Amino acid sequence: MREYLLTLCITAAVTYLLTGPVRKFAIVAGAMPEIRARDVHREPTPRLGGIAMFFGLCAGLLVADHLTSLNWVFEKSNEPRALLSGAALIWLIGVLDDKFEIDALIKLGGQMIAAGVMVMQGLTILWLPIPGVGNVALTQWQGTLLTVALVVITINAVNFVDGLDGLAAGMVCIATVAFFLYAYRVWVSYGIEAAAPATLFASILMGMCLGFLPHNMHPARIFMGDSGSMLIGLVLAAGAISITGQVDPDVMNLFSGSERATVHQMVPVYIPLLMPLTIIAIPAADLVLAIVRRTWRGQSPFAADRGHLHHRLLEIGHSHSRAVLIMYFWSALIAFGALAYSVNSASMWIVLGVVFLSAVGLVLLLLPRFTPRVPVWAQRFVPPRYRRRRAAAEAEAGLAAVEAAEAAGEGGCDAPGTDERAPVPAGVSGVNGATAIGTRGRFLDRS
Repeated sequence: MREYLLTLCITAAVTYLLTGPVRKFAIVAGAMPEIRARDVHREPTPRLGGIAMFFGLCAGLLVADHLTSLNWVFEKSNEPRALLSGAALIWLIGVLDDKFEIDALIKLGGQMIAAGVMVMQGLTILWLPIPGVGNVALTQWQGTLLTVALVVITINAVNFVDGLDGLAAGMVCIATVAFFLYAYRVWVSYGIEAAAPATLFASILMGMCLGFLPHNMHPARIFMGDSGSMLIGLVLAAGAISITGQVDPDVMNLFSGSERATVHQMVPVYIPLLMPLTIIAIPAADLVLAIVRRTWRGQSPFAADRGHLHHRLLEIGHSHSRAVLIMYFWSALIAFGALAYSVNSASMWIVLGVVFLSAVGLVLLLLPRFTPRVPVWAQRFVPPRYRRRRAAAEAEAGLAAVEAAEAAGEGGCDAPGTDERAPVPAGVSGVNGATAIGTRGRFLDRS
């Protein structure tokens, strides 16, 4: 564990220290595109944050190669070199896209090539544990197609969710913590050395995200761009492929005891099929919804819009930071819920806890829809967003007085050309066009 923590810290330190110089380089290189219609930020922000993350990846692999407890991973397995090759290729494509905005189909082809490079060097799915069937060996073509598909889906899912400051890096980091704990448990508890590369990949990925997050939190000083989002997506997919298709479930010796006990013991075997999905559950859901939404409108699936999940959170009324925290919460709930279930699948408390936290998450999600009118005497006990502004209260009182006077006939005796109505301060919803910042959503046009 100490070697993994050291690798994580070195990766995070290198990424953090290089992000500042990379930001200056991006500004000089002109990698600061104009604000697009779908963007949330208001000022041009440099990209190319993936450069610092890639060098953090290289530093992590280099340090791990010189550690006594992790050096054997490079000697007995070619997976770290396969990861580095695929990461270098996808990173280069991302850098070119951040600077020159290359076509989406070209990026898709580059993602498939990067996945193919990893497959050629041995990082591929060899077998799948299928519930009710057992351990199914895959042919070379089946393993290749499944590996390429998983890599491409994961890369684009992470890329799609990268829409708010700190969102993609934070979600991937949270989910990777759960994945690291699972992979480390498979290696230590069951003594399966084939799980060591996935554990190493997870520790490096956590370091990349943690090192970049201080520069990317709202308000972000630099974006990771496609060079960063596609990179962390590929590393995430590589870890999932390694733990899913390289670890033989038969080695765990779980087929013993009664049938019911065997079913519960087999949960750690099936979790590798579910853990990669839980890691990208929210990004994958966003990806599927985006494809369906754009295809339904007759647009290209790769056409950008403002209908992603984080955009919808802003429309509901959440602030930028709160929307990010809500996405963090759901990512952690799904990933750690699957991890807890893999440890003790027979515990009903885990299921009840996940259900309770899901209900809490739904309440937090819909909270802006419910803005109660708090009495004056209770305003000091509630958050500021629920307090009625004094100016608004006075304006409403003035309007009420005028309406009462007109109803009593007092307003009709004024001299012509005069208006004795109480002035209404600007900024009240419904006055002077202020409804644009009132109850209406921030994003009206999603096209």
